[in-house]
Amino acid sequence: MPVSKLTTNNSQLTTQKTKKATSEKRQAKSSKGGLSVQVFTAAGRAAGTMQLPKEIFGAEVNKNLISQAVRVYLANQRMGTASTKSRGEINASTRKIWRQKGTGRARHGAKSAPIFVHGGVAHGPKPRDYSLKLPKKMKKVALVSALSAKLKDGHIKILTGLEKVEPKTKNVAAMLKKLGHSDKTLLVTPNAAGKGFENIFRAGRNIEGINILPVNTLNTYEVLDSRMILFMKQSIDTLKESLTKEQK
Repeated sequence: MPVSKLTTNNSQLTTQKTKKATSEKRQAKSSKGGLSVQVFTAAGRAAGTMQLPKEIFGAEVNKNLISQAVRVYLANQRMGTASTKSRGEINASTRKIWRQKGTGRARHGAKSAPIFVHGGVAHGPKPRDYSLKLPKKMKKVALVSALSAKLKDGHIKILTGLEKVEPKTKNVAAMLKKLGHSDKTLLVTPNAAGKGFENIFRAGRNIEGINILPVNTLNTYEVLDSRMILFMKQSIDTLKESLTKEQK
């Protein structure tokens, strides 16, 4: 092989190693410092940046576990109270409706048979329990995966100063419009009973397309069902504390 080609190959290998080392350094810095996200005010203006915890918003997305968590959540929403009466539970006469032979019709014993109007229901639904269970650690991993996927898609925004907004529906609606409110927006507050946060709930609960949840009730289904997620700045710390406690 000519010397010129060997020199070219060596330089290419050196360049690739340098690029790889640089990317590894960047990844190490991002893992230490977290994920930098822009913070917005209630007026829709940028107000600096914030570091999100990488273990919550930068985790590997586990699609199978997300699917399982959603299935469990939806199953637990089913009431299971549907009920029908069998022929033995119908309040009707039990006399034989016509004689056994000679009428040309099929033989029958009582009016409560399923083929008659107002008769019983054959194999109808009865009250049952549809609820399923999912371990806490699996719930946590599914929630972290959903949040990480939403952040990668750019559907998460951080808000500050929201508790200072006047508790009127038109003010909250105007704020959401400036932030790019879509038909499915999830607003996450630090605490349902915290000072100032109940006013946000009252002012925004009747706005179409917005769902307001305290951070301690956040779940995988609500995250995936929303096109935009607005986190109040204080709720990030609360979320980190709760998930860290579960992990310990």
